[in-house]
Amino acid sequence: MSHPIDQEELALFRESVIKALETEVAPHYAEWERAGLVPRALWNTLGVAGMLCVDVPEDCGGYGAPFQYSVVVGEELARMGFGALSTNVMVHSDIVAPYLSHMGSEEQKQQWLPKMVSGDAVGAIAMTEPGAGSDLQAMRTTAIRDGDSYVLNGSKTFITNGQHADMVIVAAKTDPKAGARGISLFLVDTSLPGFGRGRNLDKIGQHSGDTSELFFSDLRVPASALLGQEGQGFVYLMTELPRERLVIGALGVAAARGSLDMTIAYTQERELFGQKLSQLQNTRFEIAKMETDYRINKAFVDQCIREYEAGTLDAPTASMAKYSATEMQCRVADGCLQLFGGYGYTTEYPISRNFIDARVQRIYGGTSEVMKEIIARSVLGR
Repeated sequence: MSHPIDQEELALFRESVIKALETEVAPHYAEWERAGLVPRALWNTLGVAGMLCVDVPEDCGGYGAPFQYSVVVGEELARMGFGALSTNVMVHSDIVAPYLSHMGSEEQKQQWLPKMVSGDAVGAIAMTEPGAGSDLQAMRTTAIRDGDSYVLNGSKTFITNGQHADMVIVAAKTDPKAGARGISLFLVDTSLPGFGRGRNLDKIGQHSGDTSELFFSDLRVPASALLGQEGQGFVYLMTELPRERLVIGALGVAAARGSLDMTIAYTQERELFGQKLSQLQNTRFEIAKMETDYRINKAFVDQCIREYEAGTLDAPTASMAKYSATEMQCRVADGCLQLFGGYGYTTEYPISRNFIDARVQRIYGGTSEVMKEIIARSVLGR
């Protein structure tokens, strides 16, 4: 459902997000990157600052703000160079919370959403398995009905927020012989016996990002933990993926803006061959090319945000936004790093982090190749 957006109020909210990030995140982010994980207390800090799940309805403990406010949080995290945190918050606020808001029972909503808004509960979603990435139908994790419970067995990997998660939406096979029609979703309380966390994965980028292996060993959950209806998990995943992909696209656009801003400032200060780097034709042409690439993608993503607000965004269009914006983000990060020269390859300059953090955007949430197939089917059919 579309909400009227007061642009002045939205701008004030953006300013408040920037101030909170400058105070609570910027002074510590490099340290968190070295540590390989943000502190758990940060989630409560973000909750107090009003930056989590902002479009959750008020009767579920949220603010009932339009979707665009949630986008602003992610945009500023990405623009300011906090790529790992932008991913963590996006999963919590723009993936897990909407599943609960749209498919959860009243009891499930009241149990988890107020805690997610405050940061008292961190949310994660577990779809990917060691042998099943983009092919969700190949998952092997099972949830077998046993009386008034389900018993989960299996494992997941590449799970964002896995280390800190208090609740994980787990996709599992309730009917292993039924293919996509045998997948169901469960709200798993991570304090339950049988839940295990593996290592926090060592990645080439987004080092402070919480990305984990999860294990379920005879994990018993009550039947009330089933999200929506049994066997409808694949349908629910397909219904919610457009928002996830749109937000990833928005993060890509904002991160590109951050890369461009720091590069433009650098070229106007750096001297080469007796003149500013910004005065050299190659620099000017490269900046012109990247700025154009950025603006075209921003215009398209903004259009998709309006369509999502109006309830008219379809899966192929969301896939276009994710595919185009994240490919652009990587091109811009690479082009900007090149203009920094050797300094761009050192960790002293943030452009290096933007470069390595960008690469995963073309993979998670559905690879660029999967996005192209979805787009192609919408144009050419199967």
